[in-house]
Amino acid sequence: MTNTLLTPPTAPKVADERVASKGAISTLLGRPEFGALVGAVAMFAFFAFVAPVFLQPSSFATVLYGSSTIGIMAVGVSLLMIGGEFDLSTGVAVISSALSASLFSWYFGTNVWVGVVLALVVSLAVGFINGWILIKTNLPSFIVTLATFLMLTGLNLGLTRLIGGSVSTPSIADMDGFESARSVFASSVNIAGVDVKITVFIWIVLVAVASWILLRTRVGNWIFAVGGDANAARAVGVPVIRTKIGLFMGVGFCAWILGMHNLFAFATVQSGEGIGNEFLYIIAAVIGGCLLTGGYGSAVGGAIGAFIFGMANKGIVYAEWNPDWFKFFLGLMLLLATIVNLIVKKRAETK
Repeated sequence: MTNTLLTPPTAPKVADERVASKGAISTLLGRPEFGALVGAVAMFAFFAFVAPVFLQPSSFATVLYGSSTIGIMAVGVSLLMIGGEFDLSTGVAVISSALSASLFSWYFGTNVWVGVVLALVVSLAVGFINGWILIKTNLPSFIVTLATFLMLTGLNLGLTRLIGGSVSTPSIADMDGFESARSVFASSVNIAGVDVKITVFIWIVLVAVASWILLRTRVGNWIFAVGGDANAARAVGVPVIRTKIGLFMGVGFCAWILGMHNLFAFATVQSGEGIGNEFLYIIAAVIGGCLLTGGYGSAVGGAIGAFIFGMANKGIVYAEWNPDWFKFFLGLMLLLATIVNLIVKKRAETK
């Protein structure tokens, strides 16, 4: 009888999940803005069906304009939320920027571009102070920016009354530099016979730049890192302090752009405006896939969230529904979008 050498069966090879490539569907589902994109397509189709005027070029240009006034701020807010922080002062910060430019130009009789530059300095300074206090005190950004919100609200009203003698600023429409500034911040571009506000194009540029920063630069890696775990990021050499302060200053920059649009679109500013708009910017970011816990999201998602807001806001008008229900629909969208984004993220992580 011949003895044969038996070899143990070879175990099947298992791919290392750390280097395994994801399929196209898994990659798509893993994108933060996927849930918002599905919602945007569904909402577009819905309003196109119930309100055919929605599809008219002029109507759609109005939707884009409404979306851009939310979307410009949603860019900065989205990056800040990815970095793990909130800013509740954004709504009044927009008005503070506009008031700074208007009151300074009117009171000193300067060219309005001097006021525009001053407003930029003020907006960046507000962002810097928010970030600096956050870092130095380790207080939650909710508390820090809520305090800023209250202080700016008081300053907006108090200084406007003190300098201009009213709750609104004097008109600067006849001042030097107004028309050139208006062409930059509040003009329209005619496309195929339809006037499209310049804020739409500014919005698109900001989204593109923010996306490039997040996905193609070292700074983008820092933003995701500090939002995921600031202590771990600091341990591997990420400049957490500079990153967080820079994110708050980025929000300030977006507030300056929108503030200048408001100023040069109407030539005057109401000091009490802007209160409550901070929630709209946060809602757009959350609908677009930014998690409240930080470390996840995208600028494109924030843009889609703002577009959903614009469609809902104008679509209800075009459909001739009672606008009293708008806030209800907005809250419902926020809740559903948050749930969908969490489900999509979990399923993508398990694939």
